[in-house]
Amino acid sequence: MKLGYQALVLVAVLLLSACSADISDYRSEQPQLKLEQFFQGDLIAYGTVQDYSGKVIQRFRVELQGSWDGDQGELAEQFYYADGRQQERVWKLRKTGPDSYEGRAGDVEGVASGQVAGNAFHWTYDLEVEVDGEPMVLGIDDWMYLVDENNLINRSKMYKYGLPVGEITLYIGRR
Repeated sequence: MKLGYQALVLVAVLLLSACSADISDYRSEQPQLKLEQFFQGDLIAYGTVQDYSGKVIQRFRVELQGSWDGDQGELAEQFYYADGRQQERVWKLRKTGPDSYEGRAGDVEGVASGQVAGNAFHWTYDLEVEVDGEPMVLGIDDWMYLVDENNLINRSKMYKYGLPVGEITLYIGRR
């Protein structure tokens, strides 16, 4: 039985990775996304969390404050959930190459790493979240798409053991 479960997980992971978009698909898209320009100053975001079936299980607003000094950035996020909870996350960002970035935050295990191309940014990381009062680490596959110089759409897929467990949809705009 154990071998069958492992084989099922492997097949699911392979199928999911075979269907994924590639960051290079967006190389010629305009306007060009530069994280150090978009995530500078005051921003506001509105989003939803959907479970594995697509049902919205949480709504939230985020106030963001971004600043950059050369290749080093900080993005402070203050979350306000519809159920009254609040959460803070502070990203420490670093531009590691012409098109690559990495990030660290208190609830991110290890280092988030990603790449920008055209109007898109894709990065992956492991995020610790609370589910029914218990900590759980989810794999996050995060895509951002610059709509225009003031607006960005963010879609994140969440995985546990390589299987999809939910999604986050987020609109981010300048204040």
